[in-house]
Amino acid sequence: MTVSLRDARDYPAGRSWIESVFHEYLEALTAVSMNTGMFPVRGEFGDREPDMLARWFSDDSSYPLMILKDNQPAGFAVVSRPLISQRAQLDFRMAEFFVVANQRRLGVGRDAARLIFKRFAGRWEITELKSDTIAVAFWRAIVRDSSSGKYRERTENGEVKQYFDSGAAPSK
Repeated sequence: MTVSLRDARDYPAGRSWIESVFHEYLEALTAVSMNTGMFPVRGEFGDREPDMLARWFSDDSSYPLMILKDNQPAGFAVVSRPLISQRAQLDFRMAEFFVVANQRRLGVGRDAARLIFKRFAGRWEITELKSDTIAVAFWRAIVRDSSSGKYRERTENGEVKQYFDSGAAPSK
């Protein structure tokens, strides 16, 4: 199995594929955030859902990525730069990360995360809902491995956040 990344902005079929699985992504978020109010119920955004996707592709501080397994779409990630006021402490955030259901637990997410951390070397923040125990365990293992165990973790407002350095910080 070969996992690779492709910039979805440079891959016309990538945006279409992300749009095609966007509802599955929202359903997955809704399932783990029931009664938290942190994520919308599917369809709540209605006509605004395309605007959410458009922002990922038009924002200069976002990097939408296709996750490919053997050159076939298996998921997507959106890496974002923090606000300018936060860039003294942080270079990147994992804004979105999604692997389709039939590709989970095969190492696709793990390999994709490692590739992302190499491509975007620097100081990271990863955030999960505390109630999403599967995501928390996944990211703890990935961050521990990617940082050789040198990371910080905070829990606040129902979220777990890991902070670590994946390599040399990018030039400002």
